Amino acid sequence: MSEPSAKPFSDSSVPRHVAIIMDGNGRWANSKGKPRRAGHRAGVKAVRSSIETAAQRGIEFLTLFAFSSENWSRPEEEVSSLMNLFVEALRREVDELHRNNVKLKFVGALNELATGLKNKIALAEDKTANNTGLSLTVAMAYGGRWDIIEATKAIAARVAEGALRIDDINDAEFAAQLELSGLPDPDLLIRTGGEQRISNFLLWNLAYSELWFTDVLWPEFDAAIFDQALSYYSGKQRRFGHTGDQVESV
Repeated sequence: MSEPSAKPFSDSSVPRHVAIIMDGNGRWANSKGKPRRAGHRAGVKAVRSSIETAAQRGIEFLTLFAFSSENWSRPEEEVSSLMNLFVEALRREVDELHRNNVKLKFVGALNELATGLKNKIALAEDKTANNTGLSLTVAMAYGGRWDIIEATKAIAARVAEGALRIDDINDAEFAAQLELSGLPDPDLLIRTGGEQRISNFLLWNLAYSELWFTDVLWPEFDAAIFDQALSYYSGKQRRFGHTGDQVESV
């Protein structure tokens, strides 16, 4: 069963769960006259900064969109470079994450990844499984539509085997089959790179998330810019379908 979303009318100024679409690595590299793979490497620094900032600001859950199901259609050289970078980053970063009590989890169609990368993912998850600090989720080969389709298949299978009645299907039952099952829905979505869309990311889970967009390219995303997003969030009245008067009366 998935954990409930943030409680309606919560007065917390700090989001419990932040999701980030890390966009702009390639454009950053182009602006520097460098190959796209240089942008992806530069983006690793911004990942480190975001993890540190989230932990320092008291955010409990951080979800990063690292590689979408659509990214497989990019040039083979770029995809290969990205996969190698993921392997390298896991080898280099996991010990540091573990020392800082970060719990690491990967979601997406992980069976589509190369065996070596899948093995390193499994080792990283196992090593950090009992950590109690920031919960870091990395979406790999992930797509929101894929996520919903897979959840629908799982629900249909339960109905077919008699384990679930159609009339018992509800939000909670469906959410329990999604990749972020067990986590609260993101309170805040951040997207860098200037685009203002969610690009097939967490389509179900972002239903009531606050959305914050910045023109800053991902390699230049730092704690100060993260704080701008958090400041924006702290000024929002989260109504979850209710009226402002209802919120203020609680």
